[in-house]
Amino acid sequence: MNEDMTPDAVASALLASISVLVRRIRQLPADGGLTMPERTALSHLDRSGPTTSSALAKEVQITAQAMGATLSALRARGLVERRPDPDDGRRVVLTVTDAGLRALQDRRNARAELVARILTGDAFTPAELEQLAAAVPLLERLAHNI
Repeated sequence: MNEDMTPDAVASALLASISVLVRRIRQLPADGGLTMPERTALSHLDRSGPTTSSALAKEVQITAQAMGATLSALRARGLVERRPDPDDGRRVVLTVTDAGLRALQDRRNARAELVARILTGDAFTPAELEQLAAAVPLLERLAHNI
């Protein structure tokens, strides 16, 4: 290992570059009109499953009022629905609808297509593409071990 590439140096470089990459991807124009809070709420519901509005607000670290407004907009568009909590009939949980899942998938596909266009352009050589491909399993393993 290169002396300059200590685990601390690699960690710092990875976090800095991945943060920039994620931030840039999240800033891409939102096809389908999903706002950032709407995408965040849908993504969390998709990954974590049905939950209450207050639990979702706490998870994404926004106020219950802001989450309520976001979820109201999503419900109005048929992207989330309210159902009785199977464990406690007094509570209501929110779930992503099929339309909500399609909206998320469309957004993910649009981002993947954009990245693919960049990778097939002149910005990367075939050798660099191979390096990026080789890094994918390592990044996945890193993510699973955090």
